[in-house]
Parts: sequence; C-alpha cells; structure tokens
Amino acid sequence: MYILIHENDHIIMFGDDSTEHISDSLNIDNQYIKRIISIDYLEKFEEYKKDKMLIEAAGGLILNKQNELLMIFRRGFWDMPKGKLDVGESLDECAVREVMEETGLTHIVLKQKLQTTYHTYPFQNKIVLKPSHWYLMKFEGSENPIPQTEEDITEIKWVNKSEAIQLLPLMYASIREMVVKYYLN
Repeated sequence: MYILIHENDHIIMFGDDSTEHISDSLNIDNQYIKRIISIDYLEKFEEYKKDKMLIEAAGGLILNKQNELLMIFRRGFWDMPKGKLDVGESLDECAVREVMEETGLTHIVLKQKLQTTYHTYPFQNKIVLKPSHWYLMKFEGSENPIPQTEEDITEIKWVNKSEAIQLLPLMYASIREMVVKYYLN
C-alpha cells in the first residue's frame, strides 16, 4: 500500500517496504520522488496533512463503447473531469455530477472506485492538499461532449491508447498516474 502526493516539482511517497519499486510500474522518474517508507506510514501521512487545507474532489475515468478514454483540455493540460465535493454529497454522487457538468454527457454509468490521488497547490497563503477520488465510468449514450467553458475547459475528446500515450507529457502528474495505471496497463 502507498500514497503518492504530487507536489509542484516532485512526488512524496508514503508507503511500507513493499513499495520500494512502485515508481517503475508507474513510469515515474526516481529523481523526483521523496520516499517516506515506514511501517506506520499512515501516521506519517496524517502528520503531513495537519498544516494543509483539505479540499475533497471526485471524478471519473470514462470509457466509451469503443474503449476510448475521455480527456478534457483545461488550463494548458489534458485532464479528466473532476470537481469539489458539495456539502451533504457522497463521493460517488460528486464524481457523476462533475462528469456530467464538465462534459455535458448524461448517459454515465458508475462502475467502481479506482483510487484516490493527491496533489497540492498554493491558495491564500496556505497549501491545499486535494484528494481526488476516482471512479471508473462507462458512457453508454450517443451525445457529443460539450466543454464547460466556465471551468476553463476548452476541448473534450475521446482518445484511444496510442493517442493517450502521445498526450502523457501534456497531462497533470496525477492524471498521468491514473491513465497509465488504469487505461494503458
């Protein structure tokens, strides 16, 4: 078991001894990883979180009938639809709502929880730790996606595996992690 946190220019990995070579399977360059390997790595992770502002989010890795992956282009990077959890909302409800809002697609079927990724960013003199809870979803409709421009989404497209490989350098690190682990492998 491990937890990866994508920070600006490096990755922090919390894990036990079994995670020593996990970066190889995720195509992560070892020079960018700071490892915190410990039997009590979950306690170390809780310590890390203490001085961060936590903002929960959820989203989807969406596949269509042709097994193509839905990608959105936002703020100069290829991404997957996700967004902040509303008060009183469950994570899976949030994931489906955000996918529908950001893409305009309505025939979305939630399949299973995949994993939670973490990334940080500065906000109002604090560091935000954003856990994004990811779900596998299937699109079973025929409508075309419509970018939610008020969320800075300028393009949406379905990509096959070879196209996804070409887009990897233009993805946020946590999105790249998800695409490699759950779509390309």
